[in-house]
Amino acid sequence: MKQAVKWNRIYRNPVELIDLPRQDKKEMTALSPEQVKTFMEAITFSPWKVIFSLLIDSGMRPGEALGLKWDDVDFQNGRVTINRSLTRIQKNSDPELYLLKIILNIKNWIIQEPKTKRSRRTIPLTKQVLNDLREHQIKQKQEKLKAKPGTYTDHKFVFAANNGEPMSEQHIYNRYFKPLLKSAGLPDVRLYDLRHSCATLLLSAGENPKVVSERLGHASIVLTLDTYSHVLPDMQKGATEKMEELLSDGTTGKK
Repeated sequence: MKQAVKWNRIYRNPVELIDLPRQDKKEMTALSPEQVKTFMEAITFSPWKVIFSLLIDSGMRPGEALGLKWDDVDFQNGRVTINRSLTRIQKNSDPELYLLKIILNIKNWIIQEPKTKRSRRTIPLTKQVLNDLREHQIKQKQEKLKAKPGTYTDHKFVFAANNGEPMSEQHIYNRYFKPLLKSAGLPDVRLYDLRHSCATLLLSAGENPKVVSERLGHASIVLTLDTYSHVLPDMQKGATEKMEELLSDGTTGKK
């Protein structure tokens, strides 16, 4: 609108008269380190253990995990690259996409570019998660061979249903994730909160916020620090202890 005024397309910027609504900061939920340990034990025999452990390990968004293809997984170098995100077309989430789906009669899902430029990133994985992915790949190949001709469409997704179509985040949450949390006595968190749990664990362990920001694919480190400000007091306490040690003459506390 400011540019339109400069171009003499309009005489006055109408946006300047608008009172913006107050932006309420959403409460961020994450599992504590103790709860994460309980969670990791609980998923041991879950058929979708691999995606749960991947989300905790990598900090990626659920849509990014569901959009992964096997070409994105580098077993040799132990890392995964985020190149896309899977989005479900639902009436209550994105009216424009839902209308487009009706008009063009397209699928219930689409592949989109990563959320931001920094969302396109490469993340090193732990050996355990890499082993889980290898086992998952073998099982997926076996399912593909068992499928009747014409019933399996191979989109190369890492997380695919029995017909090759991408898995639904809501289905994983309702069918596997939520019951697992309940049986383990854990809070009713979202799949997305495993991403928050990853960041909280790393920051609590003293990891550099810049490294955490890059792992999460945040647009800037400011967003990371603002989102996980609840972890900062503990980090500041650790920094104070380190400073005290550095400034000590080496005789403090000695008899």
